[in-house]
Amino acid sequence: MGLFSLIKEDFANAYKNDPALNSKLDFLFNYPGVWAIAWYRIAHALYNANFKRFARVIMGFSQILTHTDIHPAAKIGKRVFIDHGIGVVIGETAIIEDDVLIYQGVTLGGVSLNHGKRHPTIRRGVVIGAGAKVLGNIEIGEYAKIGANSVVVKNVPSCSTAIGIPAHTIEKGRCKDPFMHNMLPDINKEMFEYLLKRVAVLEHILVKDNKSVLENDLELEQVYEAFIKAMKN
Repeated sequence: MGLFSLIKEDFANAYKNDPALNSKLDFLFNYPGVWAIAWYRIAHALYNANFKRFARVIMGFSQILTHTDIHPAAKIGKRVFIDHGIGVVIGETAIIEDDVLIYQGVTLGGVSLNHGKRHPTIRRGVVIGAGAKVLGNIEIGEYAKIGANSVVVKNVPSCSTAIGIPAHTIEKGRCKDPFMHNMLPDINKEMFEYLLKRVAVLEHILVKDNKSVLENDLELEQVYEAFIKAMKN
């Protein structure tokens, strides 16, 4: 597929992925993520033709206009849609396969200053939620989903959901489910609920089996409170 055919497909893909897109005027002024991809296509072709400095200049202007930072050496597949686009950063050695959906504020960054592959590989059909950070030479498997504001530093299997800081993989084997940010489970809440229930069980056991100990503890608390009160007076 030629360069301009890729760009045309990117434009058509925006209409498919965003129900808020109703007119060509909206498309012209309100879709910086799509325009960033279009400029990237041109810059990437120039970069591969060894016009690397010119490619960097193009992406510099694109960054000013779209607030989206894409290195021209990154490899981005077909029908990749960056929704809103503001704050998205895609590093030099990042690889993004076809049909990936990226929301605003996403970083595909590195954790090493060494040369070579140091940015993530995003497989086909992945959805990356707003503000997520995917860091290092890791792989996000096909149709995986990354929750908003998650920090991913390890591989995520295909058809899984990763959430949290650092991200944990949950809900494995669910490829085609819709990605609803408001439906993601709250792992911390579930853990706190478990701990509270566990403490309640332990307190019940103590009350049942150690009444004398608890009575002595209550007497000591009363002595302590009387002592504190006397000191204040």
